[in-house]
Amino acid sequence: MTMCFYISLSVSAMDTVIGLYGETVEVPCNNGAPKPKDLFITKWKYVKIKGNGDNGDLLTQLKDQDASVIATNQYKDRVSMAENSSLLIAAASLKDEKIFTCMVVAGADISEYPVKLLIHKAPTRVEITALAAELEIGKPTQLGQCSAPDSNPAANITWFKNKKHLVADGKGIIISSKVKVDEVTGLTTTSSTLQYTAEKGDTDALFTCGTLNALSSPVSFTVTYPTERVSLHVISKGPLMEGDNVTLKCKADGNPLPTSFNFHIQVVKVENSDSYTVTDVTRDSTGEYKCSIIDNAKMEDSKNITINYLDMSLSPSEKVMKSAGESLALNLQTDASGELRVSWTKDNGKLDKMPKFDKLTYSDSGKYEVVVTMGALIKKASFELVVEGIPVIRRLAKQRGEDGQHKVLTCEAEGSPKPTVAWSVNGTSADESPYVNGKISYKLTIVPTVNLTVVCTVSNELGQDTRAINVSTLFEEVRMDKQGSSDDSDTTKLVVGVIVGLLLATVVVGLAYWLYMKKSKQGSWKTGEKEDGSTEESKKLEEKIEEKLEENSQKVEV
Repeated sequence: MTMCFYISLSVSAMDTVIGLYGETVEVPCNNGAPKPKDLFITKWKYVKIKGNGDNGDLLTQLKDQDASVIATNQYKDRVSMAENSSLLIAAASLKDEKIFTCMVVAGADISEYPVKLLIHKAPTRVEITALAAELEIGKPTQLGQCSAPDSNPAANITWFKNKKHLVADGKGIIISSKVKVDEVTGLTTTSSTLQYTAEKGDTDALFTCGTLNALSSPVSFTVTYPTERVSLHVISKGPLMEGDNVTLKCKADGNPLPTSFNFHIQVVKVENSDSYTVTDVTRDSTGEYKCSIIDNAKMEDSKNITINYLDMSLSPSEKVMKSAGESLALNLQTDASGELRVSWTKDNGKLDKMPKFDKLTYSDSGKYEVVVTMGALIKKASFELVVEGIPVIRRLAKQRGEDGQHKVLTCEAEGSPKPTVAWSVNGTSADESPYVNGKISYKLTIVPTVNLTVVCTVSNELGQDTRAINVSTLFEEVRMDKQGSSDDSDTTKLVVGVIVGLLLATVVVGLAYWLYMKKSKQGSWKTGEKEDGSTEESKKLEEKIEEKLEENSQKVEV
């Protein structure tokens, strides 16, 4: 009896796995699918990707048993099987780039799952070597060579300037590359050369090169170009004034920068410096200044420099002694390079305008200062004016004290220097007001017991003045106040005497008229004429005259 067995063989599509050079590579069986339940055996084998030969078995594993290595070549100590039947290859190299097949026998079916293994390696480093010493504008120069050694597959190198991709244009940017394979390891070294034509803006530019996963350190180059422009700068913190030091700085845009210049002041040649200082400038230093590079006098620049100045003179400018009533002429002269501002003060108080002294008074005395400004320039001048004069008493007065027990004498004087006072009598207290603008007031408190004349004398080193005043006793003043009289002055008493005299004259005239009338009546009596009302009228007239005389008598006593 013959038995027949039917076996089904299936081959899956090929997958690709990429492993890293030098690492352990995992090659999945059936793309990592779970093992079939009726699994009998699992086997791994390999074949060369291209061509014939270099093929063999690696290891097998029966159900519920450990994997058994059957390889006898380079894989003997480098292969193993994972729990999910994946193939593990240690220390992967380029020689491991093969097709590995996982064969699975389950029941009556045989399945094969081929996997292509590729080994990749990033470059060991990326660096720029063979750097150019400098770049010259408009001149094609080999900037450098970028290398990416020991990679697989061969590295693709890209150049960058300031992180922007440089694209070869066959003119200003020319890039050439080459690849070299190591005969032992099979790894490649890629080299890329950049030929570059620099521009002026490439000064301080950063160049780099890189591969997919690595970038070189940036490098920069000195870009040389001739001077195209010269600029002259005046170094100053503000407007230039007479006496300042002026520093001129000449700048050029060439690279390398020029180190020597001609400064056209008196054609001064300055080497190894771009600056020149003019010391202690004056108004005559105002003008055009130039600078140029030494090897090209036409490459120059110029600046107009103005030296600001301010002159001022004041007459008088010291201490001035004048007498009251005199005049004083002020003379202020200025000369400046710009618009001026003039201000005056007296004893630190602001004046609206320049003072004018046509007729001096004591109040004109003081310290006068004028300030003239032009921008940051300030000039000051001052003088002290002293107005002198012999003291004069302007007023001498008296008044009763508030308590009615004393009298207060006031002597007001004017003069300079400050007058001093002398009284002809002693008082209980003396006082004086502040001395302001040549004026001062002195007060003396007294208690007169008799009528007296008080003299006030004011004096200074130039002379003196005297004035007197009559002062009555307090007792007499009280009596006179009761009678309604005033004690303002002796002149008032004289006026009262005159009035009394006039009243007496009136009385005398009235008496004479009465006597005349009396005699006329007596004559009438003798002739026997009767005048009934005459006697009665005469009596009334006599009574009125007597009353008038009595009133006048009282007024005379005042």
